[in-house]
Amino acid sequence: MENIVKQVDSTFLYIIGLSFLLLLLVTGVMIYFLIRYRQAGNPGAADIRGNAALELAWMIVPALIALFMFYVGWQSFLGLRGVPRDALDIRATGVRFAWVFYYPTGKRSEGLLVVPLGRPVKITLTSLDVIHGFSVPAFRIKMDAVPKMKTYAWFYAGMPGTYKIFCSRYCGAGDAAMMADLRVVTQKEYLDWLRKK
Repeated sequence: MENIVKQVDSTFLYIIGLSFLLLLLVTGVMIYFLIRYRQAGNPGAADIRGNAALELAWMIVPALIALFMFYVGWQSFLGLRGVPRDALDIRATGVRFAWVFYYPTGKRSEGLLVVPLGRPVKITLTSLDVIHGFSVPAFRIKMDAVPKMKTYAWFYAGMPGTYKIFCSRYCGAGDAAMMADLRVVTQKEYLDWLRKK
């Protein structure tokens, strides 16, 4: 579960890398055909209809590539949606222009999400006014917070530090300021923070 960020990154790199290779291949073949079959050397057009092997190849090969891309992406999607059973469940509510977090102990914080190190964290999202986008780029999560609806995202807090939470939807004039901090701390620091008023 701590490798979900690496899984998402490798899926992205695989799709970008394969797309780049296909671009080079198609461009190379196109340049070859431009030179090889230019009008000066081939004044009459050739009729190449009826090549079943070629027609099957350019249908099957792209279909297999697309299916494999889908499979790799689907595995990452399942990883992002499959919340571990021992995840800490924190509610987050988007309101113009802030994030408010509610902890299982009843504690509430605005603009600061504190989580314990080495634990999966599920964020249950909703909104009080308009659609907001809960985004934590460091953990590769982005999920919409929709009024009167609950959605969720999860991440594994594997490295201590402070990370930024953004609103990735335009929700009004103060949208650019709708940021919060995600602080990953040790279990002791987390419990001490929960006890503070």
